[in-house]
Amino acid sequence: MMKSAFLALLFALCAPVWAQVSFGSAHALVVDEASGEVLFEKNASTAAPIASMTKLMTAMVVLDARLPADEVVRIQADDLDTLKHTTRGVPVGARISRADLLQLALVASDNHAAAALARTFPGGHDGFRAAVKGKIASLGLEATHIEEPTGLSPGNHATAHDMVKILKAASAYPEIGQSTSQPSQLVTVSGRPVVVRNTNGLVGRPGWDILVSKTGFTNEAGRCVTMRVQAAGRHVLVVLMGAMASSQRWLDAFNIQRSLGVTELAQAPRVATPLRKVRKVAYKASTRRLRSAAHAGA
Repeated sequence: MMKSAFLALLFALCAPVWAQVSFGSAHALVVDEASGEVLFEKNASTAAPIASMTKLMTAMVVLDARLPADEVVRIQADDLDTLKHTTRGVPVGARISRADLLQLALVASDNHAAAALARTFPGGHDGFRAAVKGKIASLGLEATHIEEPTGLSPGNHATAHDMVKILKAASAYPEIGQSTSQPSQLVTVSGRPVVVRNTNGLVGRPGWDILVSKTGFTNEAGRCVTMRVQAAGRHVLVVLMGAMASSQRWLDAFNIQRSLGVTELAQAPRVATPLRKVRKVAYKASTRRLRSAAHAGA
């Protein structure tokens, strides 16, 4: 009896840290980039909506097309959301370079910017969808379908395994890494500078070395995030999908960091709520400046 109890205790102490972590996200996958070893997975082979994580694919096909980065694009009514009727995005009439549209789409998750990138793609939306289909095939994505560039459509779906492939591919683009690894970026809208904040509030926080990142949210997708992080001397690819709340998503992310051996972390609840408020206030202020800029330049 004592021997079996001792063996059970020894097994518990030697069990992988991951086995002791409970994840709230419906789908999760953590992969060591160098070795390809799966450190943790949960429902990682089940396809689900990916929301604004779609914008990583949007950015890649736009960059693949090698369109002039400095070409100025004017936001049109066609770029507005007619699917869910959300209003998050730069206003109609704003004039923005393609490079800054990419920044807005990736950093602030601006839907109007992403829509404008697809509209001005060679061949328009049809050309964009064809390019995305080609990219899906070239990356060997087995359960990914993308209908539009923003992620608002629940028809945009993928498995966590496919999202890891998308994240790894996106990490090869310096423009995507530079955009998404900073807490904020400066863009020019209708000739005026505007600071946009990263929708991933963990970027730039103590203990976090995030090299590529993209968040996502729709009612169908829940709270999502995919990140390439450097932790404990290695690069790790993280996908979290389908969390019911932002706090749950960030708690899962913190648990991953702890499991990787990172201890210099603030408590998750302290980060999630204040940063969400800061981003909301910052976004409102930026939106007012954007509307003013667009009106002045119309």
